[in-house]
Amino acid sequence: MFRHDLSEFGGQLPFADGTYRSDWLRMAFEEADRAPYLLLSGEHPVGFALVRGLDGTTRVLNGFFVVRGARRSGIGLRAVAEVVARHPGPWEIAFQDANAGAVRFWRRVAAEIAGDAWTEERRPVPGRPDLPPDVWISFVRPGPRPPQKA
Repeated sequence: MFRHDLSEFGGQLPFADGTYRSDWLRMAFEEADRAPYLLLSGEHPVGFALVRGLDGTTRVLNGFFVVRGARRSGIGLRAVAEVVARHPGPWEIAFQDANAGAVRFWRRVAAEIAGDAWTEERRPVPGRPDLPPDVWISFVRPGPRPPQKA
């Protein structure tokens, strides 16, 4: 469903068997510097978050999806906040300008998590000169504060 939603903005078509590429999902489970998160509403799976760069200086939310029936319920914002809180430090999130819902959502996420301390820039999509640049939001999620001495 994630790749199907994104196909609107990048023109990707499914393989002959009806599936889309799933390398990000596979890598999220197999590579040590990545983490997958399943989003639930009660006992219903409603989305996922994929993180990479856990061993590096910057974490990247390189996959995020909420099913249409759960969108605009607050679950997405809560999920991103929880995932980011688990991995303090610098963060980057990419999305496409053409996806108006994503533009609103990710700017709201950045403002909720980082206040005014976030940036936005456009970067070319690697290996896809035919696509418009991705929009990248960057912010820092501070870690827990050390206890103060009395």
